[in-house]
Amino acid sequence: MVIVWGGMEMMWQEHIQVDPEVAFGKPVVVGTRIPVYMVLELVEAGYTPQQIVVDFYPTLTEDDVRACIRYATELAKNEEIYFATEAAVATAG
Repeated sequence: MVIVWGGMEMMWQEHIQVDPEVAFGKPVVVGTRIPVYMVLELVEAGYTPQQIVVDFYPTLTEDDVRACIRYATELAKNEEIYFATEAAVATAG
C-alpha cells in the first residue's frame, strides 16, 4: 500500500522487514536490528519522529519511524478477530 505523508508517497514495505534470521523474526527497520515495537513504544510515549531519530536512533530516518507507524496501522486494520459462541465454548469444555 502506498501512503502519502507530508505530500510524499511512501511504502512501509520499503522500510520494514521480517526475517527469521534477524531479531527472532520480529519486524525490524530494514538494514538494522531495531524492532518496530521499540520505535512504536517511543511514539506511544509522545516522542515525534524527529526526536526519535535525534535522541534514540540516529541510524533511522523520520520516514523509517513513519513506516513503523504505518505498519502497525495496517496490522490493526487487517486483523481479523473471531469470537467463540457460548455453545461452542460449552462444547469444548
